[in-house]
Amino acid sequence: MSDTRITKHEVVPYFDMEGFMVMSQESRLGGATLERLIKLWGEWLPRLEVREIATGAISYLAVWLPEAVEQQVDAAWEKSPSDGWQDNNLAQFLCMAAVRELLPQVEDAGCAPAPRPTEALKAALAELGLHYKEGAATLDRRFAVVTHFPFKGGCEICHLQGQCPKGQGQSQAASVLLPGYERDGGNA
Repeated sequence: MSDTRITKHEVVPYFDMEGFMVMSQESRLGGATLERLIKLWGEWLPRLEVREIATGAISYLAVWLPEAVEQQVDAAWEKSPSDGWQDNNLAQFLCMAAVRELLPQVEDAGCAPAPRPTEALKAALAELGLHYKEGAATLDRRFAVVTHFPFKGGCEICHLQGQCPKGQGQSQAASVLLPGYERDGGNA
């Protein structure tokens, strides 16, 4: 791993209530719920990890929350499904807000496409305590994102495209479509 560099980024995303409500498909949040979510945001923000991983000519951005946040969300689900739903959404939103701070193009693309998990990327992530699930291209942390850094494109470059409803054109949110990646192969 001599040509691998890992750089920590200090990112402090703000809580965008409108963006959170859109992501969680809520039309209204009560005062007590909002206070609880803002408290959790403040609690989880210092635990947010953001790293740039350079493996030779390719760089990635990794953003994640620790397992303790997953356990906290699981406990919320057990007490109240609606609180668990909101807490789960908040943790996801916090990770994506951090990604958007460094890669604003992700907002327009609608997602942060997953890179192919190379051996160099796997080794670098393992140094950080993150691992790919056995036989999968997803991480073992529930609240984690790995994408190209800088931004390289949307669905058309995503390694998970075959398993993603959006990547298969089943979502209304469109990404940038590069020539040659059209559904009909560019033969319209």
